[in-house]
Amino acid sequence: MSKARRGSGIRELVSRGRGTCPVCKRTGIKLLYENEVNGKKIMVCKECNKAIAHGKKQEELAAV
Repeated sequence: MSKARRGSGIRELVSRGRGTCPVCKRTGIKLLYENEVNGKKIMVCKECNKAIAHGKKQEELAAV
């Protein structure tokens, strides 16, 4: 089974895929999931990706 979102698969990304999530504002977290908000693509963390998929975090997305 592939583990694309772990160490060796993210080494070529900027800062090894880490940064500040624009939705939950956590710092130093892996931003590996791409979502489209208001016509532009943003990278979000795993927790926010799941919350967006389940229809939660709508207020935070409106602010982005």
